[in-house]
Amino acid sequence: MASSCRRPEHMAPPDVFYNEEEAKKYSQNSRMIEIQTQMSERAVELLNLPEGQPCFLLDVGCGSGLSGDYLSEEGHHWVGVDISTAMLDVALDREVEGDLVLGDMGHGMPFRPGTFDGCISISALQWLCNADKKSHSPPKRLFTFFSTLYSSLARGSRAVFQLYPENSEQLELITTQAMKAGFSGGMVVDYPNSSKAKKFFLCLFAGVTGVLPKGLGSETSDRAVSNQVQYSGQRSRFKNMKGKSVKKGRDWILEKKERRRRQGRDVRADTKYTGRQRRPHF
Repeated sequence: MASSCRRPEHMAPPDVFYNEEEAKKYSQNSRMIEIQTQMSERAVELLNLPEGQPCFLLDVGCGSGLSGDYLSEEGHHWVGVDISTAMLDVALDREVEGDLVLGDMGHGMPFRPGTFDGCISISALQWLCNADKKSHSPPKRLFTFFSTLYSSLARGSRAVFQLYPENSEQLELITTQAMKAGFSGGMVVDYPNSSKAKKFFLCLFAGVTGVLPKGLGSETSDRAVSNQVQYSGQRSRFKNMKGKSVKKGRDWILEKKERRRRQGRDVRADTKYTGRQRRPHF
């Protein structure tokens, strides 16, 4: 019973824990997919990207590409980094639209200075707080990661990490190494009064000192409930808001086909039947 409650990072290194069996859950478990999508949406919101402008983003710990799917739906281009070959294989099978890189975040980010307009990471950063090998030093690996990430980001951009800290010591370790690498910022906590809905987001600024966003539901416990409902209502992402196309509608399909053409993929020609709704058959 106790073993079922153990944290994943205590059970095995990430490249071992996320094997083929575990990776399949990220393409088959609807609840897991929904949670990943929600956290990705919140992370992008905290990035505070320019309205209506496609950006080039980094997804650290991209896994099977669920967070990348949301980035693509928002019209952004992205590169995903992950240590698990099994997870990246699932991402390839799902034909995600981003580029994928196999790598250990503790070894640093292998990108040129100023490459990205922002970075998101969902449920990955806490893995760096564990020493899976004798040669692993969590403070050094965290500093290596943050310092190379800082270099790869354009000045004035942000990096947002959703994470599951084990304790306050982990939070202090992570934030200390991030600030040492040059970042400013801090922790944004959504729904701090709810044990179930509480989420931690490390919001970092590269090259600027920004105002830390407020956490959702942080005013009072009463407001937290109403805010949570309001935020959950925003999960209908594909309603025609902010000029975005309705998912599965003709405009949405044409936009997705055009993105794939730009990537050099084989795409069927557009016709008058593209995106047309079929009549139901009984």
